[in-house]
Amino acid sequence: MTESLVQSIIDVLGGSVGKEAIVFIISMIPILELRGALLVAGPLLGVPVAKAIPLCIIGNIIPVPFILLLITPVFKWMKGTKLFKPMVDKLESKAMSKSDKIEKYEFWGLVLFVGIPLPGTGAWTGSLIAALLGVKFKKAFPAVILGICMATVIMWFISYVLLGGVHVLG
Repeated sequence: MTESLVQSIIDVLGGSVGKEAIVFIISMIPILELRGALLVAGPLLGVPVAKAIPLCIIGNIIPVPFILLLITPVFKWMKGTKLFKPMVDKLESKAMSKSDKIEKYEFWGLVLFVGIPLPGTGAWTGSLIAALLGVKFKKAFPAVILGICMATVIMWFISYVLLGGVHVLG
């Protein structure tokens, strides 16, 4: 599913925007985020690492404050509608099923949740869980940023060293 989503994005945007813009946009999309963007940047698009990393980090950070500050009131409003309530309940349930480490260790749990690139983790889900748990913005935001930096190092190694080494210095 993820591969077809990435390919669809590349197909749609490829003719109208540059490779760097594609990488930036992918880094903002839930599920794909920085992890998917770096995999696309290096091995698939050949974007030099010096360009890809800042684009991915900034793109992945952009949604975080909005999620941390606005998701709770947006979800509350959506739960008041017949149409959106089931979807919000499902999203909350899925996110909270992964919340135990964040709830227990808060800052460091959130850092590790965002930073270790496993399915269902990342800045979007980490921010959602932090907001639903009521973690204060001044604690959650730096934890998510640190997690994004950790994920960057891991994904740089996978994308540029293991899979696409020819672009490491380009």
